[in-house]
Amino acid sequence: MTFSTRINEAITRTGSVTCVGLDPRKAQLPAPIRDAVSSDTPDAWAAAYTQFCCEIVDVVKEMVPCVKPQAAFFEQLGPAGMVSLGQVIRYAADAGLIVITDGKRNDIGSTATAYADAYLGSTASVAAAGGDPATASPWGGDALTVSPYLGRDSLEPFVEVCDQRAAGIFVLVKTSNPGGGYLQDLQCDGRTVYRSVADLVSELNAGRLDADGYGPIGAVVGATYPEQLVELRAAMPHSILLVPGFGAQGGAAKDVKAALDASGRGAVINSSRGIIFAHARKEFAGTFGDARWQDAVRAATAEMNEQLRA
Repeated sequence: MTFSTRINEAITRTGSVTCVGLDPRKAQLPAPIRDAVSSDTPDAWAAAYTQFCCEIVDVVKEMVPCVKPQAAFFEQLGPAGMVSLGQVIRYAADAGLIVITDGKRNDIGSTATAYADAYLGSTASVAAAGGDPATASPWGGDALTVSPYLGRDSLEPFVEVCDQRAAGIFVLVKTSNPGGGYLQDLQCDGRTVYRSVADLVSELNAGRLDADGYGPIGAVVGATYPEQLVELRAAMPHSILLVPGFGAQGGAAKDVKAALDASGRGAVINSSRGIIFAHARKEFAGTFGDARWQDAVRAATAEMNEQLRA
């Protein structure tokens, strides 16, 4: 069972294509967690981040197929934050969620191999590949976001580990940020850089397709560029798409429809702030507020699911 099979089955099981981004930030934590921090130290904040993210997992584990911890917010806290990240990944995996670690890693040669070995392969994915679960990666995630800008040979070590452990990667193709076009939209030999990357993704997936026609090499394509999303869905018909930019960044349900295949699968749509800090959103603050922040997370997740189903 490949990564693409597992994520599409999770979409079918939950009836959702929502991916909840776990982006903990000190100032935005709900008051009950923020006020309980015993001291302004990395260890104390890391414990708060673990509690916050694990409670989110408890709320959404039956509602969505996957979560996406953003490594940067944990790295801000130094070693204590990295311990917290590991705890959150393990907790989400044990809850049955597919975990996409958002680290945008890559390098060349043995360094790329080390990144791939470190981040790719949960106990569940290794078992799905028919391997010994004891050989899962130290971080225990199912997938990792990866930068393609060091070239094909920098991606190949990740692809090899995907093969070995039934893991997946999401290659940055067309990102949601306004400045992404500075490089991604450049014309090279009559086509854009992002289209060249998309063609490479399709080439790497060839020969690795599951029964539904999907491979382990996914792509990041932002909801904030709906026309390019249409183009890139057509250019990468065998890739699971990870679509950021929904909600707080301006992407709407109508903008992401093109990412999904005819069965309503083939992509996951990420929302971070709009869900995990829903207690501060005006439409939820009056009803739930900080005291019932978990209920706000549940309501925001249900709302996003409904918008995407419609």
